[in-house]
Amino acid sequence: MNLLSEQDVQAEIEVQMLTPSVVRAARERAAAEQSSVPAVLEDDLGLPPERLVRAIGRAMGLRVWASAELAALQPAFELVGYAEAVRRGCLSLRDGDQRHAVIADPFDDALQAWCAERLAGTHELGLASMADISAYLVRHEDSMRAIDTALPGTIAGHGGDSSGDAEGLTIRSIGEGTSVVVKLVDSTLYDALKSGVSDIHVESNLAGLVIKYRLDGTLTQVGAVGGSELAEQVLSRLKVMSELDIAERRVPQDGRFRIRAFGRDIDFRVSIMPSIHGEDAVVRVLDKQALADQVSGLRLDVLGFDEPTLAAFRVMTRAPYGLLLVTGPTGSGKTTTLYAAISEINRGHDKIITIEDPVEYQLAGVLQIPVNEKKGLTFARGLRSILRHDPDRIMVGEIRDPETAQIAIQAALTGHLVLSTVHANNVFDVIGRFTHMEVDPYSFVSALTGVLAQRLVRLNCTHCSEPVVLDAALLTRSAITVERSAGRVLRAGRGCGRCRGTGYKGRRAIGELLLLDDTLRELIVARAPVRQIKEAALRNGTRFLRDAAVDLLLAGQTTLEEIDRVTLVG
Repeated sequence: MNLLSEQDVQAEIEVQMLTPSVVRAARERAAAEQSSVPAVLEDDLGLPPERLVRAIGRAMGLRVWASAELAALQPAFELVGYAEAVRRGCLSLRDGDQRHAVIADPFDDALQAWCAERLAGTHELGLASMADISAYLVRHEDSMRAIDTALPGTIAGHGGDSSGDAEGLTIRSIGEGTSVVVKLVDSTLYDALKSGVSDIHVESNLAGLVIKYRLDGTLTQVGAVGGSELAEQVLSRLKVMSELDIAERRVPQDGRFRIRAFGRDIDFRVSIMPSIHGEDAVVRVLDKQALADQVSGLRLDVLGFDEPTLAAFRVMTRAPYGLLLVTGPTGSGKTTTLYAAISEINRGHDKIITIEDPVEYQLAGVLQIPVNEKKGLTFARGLRSILRHDPDRIMVGEIRDPETAQIAIQAALTGHLVLSTVHANNVFDVIGRFTHMEVDPYSFVSALTGVLAQRLVRLNCTHCSEPVVLDAALLTRSAITVERSAGRVLRAGRGCGRCRGTGYKGRRAIGELLLLDDTLRELIVARAPVRQIKEAALRNGTRFLRDAAVDLLLAGQTTLEEIDRVTLVG
């Protein structure tokens, strides 16, 4: 019996599982739980969504659309609007002159009646999983999608004062507003909060306006709005909310505002920058309550570092004195790593003081000082004052100037454990950064206990990832030997509603840890070439970032494209 006939037999068995009594029970349970019948059947029968949809389609005589087939068709949002498609789980699609209606729940009698009335005679009815329909909608997401819908949720009035209606405005209220610009801005903020993005980019171009989200560290375009006049009005709206000068368009401006959404106050930091086409804005989401919830109970072992790196780094965080540095580009999770380290060593027996710009998370039992350069409170001045406050552990948000570096080194040499971040590409570049700050090399290496370089790697979506086969030549070009990849099952996400069609969901930290020994200290003091320092570090147990990233690839947790994006080959 060949493979195809085995699949047919299996499919027929799954169709026979959909007996009238099973479907009737699923309808009753779905009604009681306010769920969908396919979701209940998936739970009851234990079938994966793809196989369940095929079985339902076969039983009901409906064409089943796969994700790749949907992607080849164009949406007809003028017939079934975006908001309606989201709410009903129904798509109207074009395939040349043909029209297709694709639904997720063929057992929904109200949906069937609506389709018969709205699309009767013009569309061929088909079936797809809700995840595939959601992924399709994500790919065609319009930045104004929340304007004409009544999704549940709240969003609040703007400005610095969050008092007033505790529940904020509903999305229905947004849709009932009179200003298209206000609707666009409010709906974009709402959608960004629901999606968990870190930044919203509003970019002006010749055609009008482009809106992008930074999700899991990468930018994704979510919508575009035509018309330069509307683009100017959107930027003016953001300026008004941030209490900025709407008449000034030639110099950068920075501001902030606050809204109340989902039962809590959420701050937004706004940066306005002039460009050749007008102005661009970046809105940083500062959801401090959500961050505090994440930090509560935060430990190093949940960040994703491999066991050898984690164990060695933990030993250094428990040292009684020394300088421990974490390096990496902006957004690589350096501050989160330091907070996790402090959370682990904070047992109430030590005085722990931090100086940060700004204070991102609030830690119980820790004295946290925000930098205020306008008032003269810099990292250097704050650190000098901290040393008179009898600390045991000190966290400096960033070492960015020679004065701060000198004080941090002296603090580490006089019996304090100093944790800090430095902007550098890898652990060896940190040595060069301090050399250029003209610190004494001998004092530096005497104080330094270790350097951790880290990156955040996006992980494959667990709901849509599937095995993939990569060409051996491609692996070789990425410095991955055939022997190392032999027998490994590589995976990649195809894109679904849960990952917004990207194929990735969540991130994990990888690290490169430099442990200082006498040999390395001698090489650094002698200003030896970086090549010699790297060779000595390898002998001392350092694993490069690329090796940690390749391990994730070979474990099926990420893709080759992602590790090439995050780390250098070689």
